[in-house]
Amino acid sequence: MENIVFGIRPVVEAIESHKQIEKLYIKRGAEGQLMNELKDLCMRHHPRWQEVPIEKLNRMTRGNHQGVVAQMAAIDYVTVEDILERVPEDETPLVVVFDGVTDIRNFGGIARSAECAGAHGLIAPLKNSAPVNADAIKTSAGALNVIPVARVGSIRNTLKSLQMEGFQIVAATEKSRKLLYDADFRKPTAIVMGAEDVGISKEVLKLCDEQLAIPLIGHIESLNVSAAAAIMLFEVVRQRIGD
Repeated sequence: MENIVFGIRPVVEAIESHKQIEKLYIKRGAEGQLMNELKDLCMRHHPRWQEVPIEKLNRMTRGNHQGVVAQMAAIDYVTVEDILERVPEDETPLVVVFDGVTDIRNFGGIARSAECAGAHGLIAPLKNSAPVNADAIKTSAGALNVIPVARVGSIRNTLKSLQMEGFQIVAATEKSRKLLYDADFRKPTAIVMGAEDVGISKEVLKLCDEQLAIPLIGHIESLNVSAAAAIMLFEVVRQRIGD
């Protein structure tokens, strides 16, 4: 498996040097002084970690993992502040926010559309989100190596902060009566895309300034989230090109 670090000392060194860890796996029931030190370090630095059976660790590597395997991030994540600071002065900010998109192919597909549409960044939650790994990068046709990606602890708090920065928060939802063509995307915009099965969570939906639907003529009631994101993004492009 690619992008992994295993063994207690190498993983401790990776955390202490602030290398970006996608997820940390620790053998269930593991004890000992070094293991306790590692767990204390996790409490301070907050990498995503999970206790798993030793069989899972053995499948991840044939090396002497000592009960610890870290899957390293395939890209360098940034902060939301970094995304906003990088927006050129002559461009109107546009970001895509993920709320529970867990399918790697959908995540990569949305990233590809976002980069093609000139979006300035992607924002995803630390938990309940697809990992940005080699498969996601491949699905994005390399877009995830180009477009900045931020991971945040709270999508709700992030949306509130974006609103304070002057963003309109737009939800893509088939439950709305207002169509995306009736919205004004010529202002700073954050487009929220929800989970593949249940859509945007109620808590996040309440924070959105606009709830917009894509008109559907056929018999199927909803679009794939990646396809829906592309339609939303290129309506933004259509409106802004005319400026």
